[in-house]
Amino acid sequence: MQEPIFKKYNVDENTFWDEVNSLEDQYKRQGIRVNRDTIYLNHFITCVRQGIFKGLNNAMLREFGKELTFYPGIPEIFEELCNIVTKNEKYSPFNISVEHYVVSTGLSEIIKGSIVNNYVKGIWACEFIERPIMSSLGTGESESGLEFSGNEISQIAYAIDNTSKTRALFEINKGSNLFEEIDVNSKIAPENRRVPFENMIYIADGPSDVPAFSVIKSNGGRTFAVYPKGNNKAFKQVNQLIRDGRIDMFGEADYSKDTTTYLWLRNQVLDIADRIYDKKREQISKSASKAPTHI
Repeated sequence: MQEPIFKKYNVDENTFWDEVNSLEDQYKRQGIRVNRDTIYLNHFITCVRQGIFKGLNNAMLREFGKELTFYPGIPEIFEELCNIVTKNEKYSPFNISVEHYVVSTGLSEIIKGSIVNNYVKGIWACEFIERPIMSSLGTGESESGLEFSGNEISQIAYAIDNTSKTRALFEINKGSNLFEEIDVNSKIAPENRRVPFENMIYIADGPSDVPAFSVIKSNGGRTFAVYPKGNNKAFKQVNQLIRDGRIDMFGEADYSKDTTTYLWLRNQVLDIADRIYDKKREQISKSASKAPTHI
C-alpha cells in the first residue's frame, strides 16, 4: 500500500521495512515496549522529520491512493455482491442489502484515495495529524522549539493493529460507527445489534488476522483467507489456518467471476440473505393472529 510513497521519494522500500522490523528489538534494549503492528507509523514520522519524506502530508497520501492497483476482480466484486441481493425481488420486502467495510493496519488516506473508497461504507485504518492542537497550559516560552508547519504529518492520530481490528468489528456489529449515541462498550442484546456477527464475512490474508477471524467465526460468521497466486509460503499459512479451525475456506486472491474465491463469496452472501429472509418470514408468521373462522 505504501509503495507510491517510496517511489515519490526514491526510497528503497525493502530498506525502510528492514529498519521498521529492527525497531522493536532496538527499543526493547532501551527498556521501551512498542507495538510491532504500528511502529511503522512512528518511523514514517521520523523520516519526515529527517527530511527523507519532506513535505509528506495527508493530501499527498490521498493522491497516492490513486496509484494503488488491486487483485483481479477488485472493485467489480463489491458491486456484484451488492447487486445479487438488492436486485433480487425476493429480498426487497425486507430491505436486505450488502455493506462493505475495510479494516486495515494500512493508511486511511491512501485507501480513501483509491477506487475502493467508492464501494465501501466505512474504513478503519491508521491516520496522521499534521498540525497538533497546542496546549493552553504553556507560557509560550517552551513552544519556541516546536516546529509544526501544518504541511507535513507530525503525529499519529489513530492507529489500528491486528487486535484492535476486533473493536472495529464490534462497532459495525452494534452500529456505533453510524450512530454516535451508541457506545461500542454499551451492552446491547445480540438480537438488537445492527449487523449480527452471523451476517458477517471476514476476508483477510493471513495469521495476523487471527483475532478478527476468531471473533467472527466464534459468533457464527464466515471467514475466508486469500493468498497471492503462486506464493507457496502464503499458501501454507492459510492452509494452516483452516487446519487450526480459524477460517472456513481459502482461495487465491483473485475475485474475478467464476474463480473459487468469487463463487464462495457469492454463495455465502446468498446463503446469509436467505437465512435473514426465512427468519423475517417466520417472525411475521408467528406474530400474526389467526383469522376468525365460522363456528
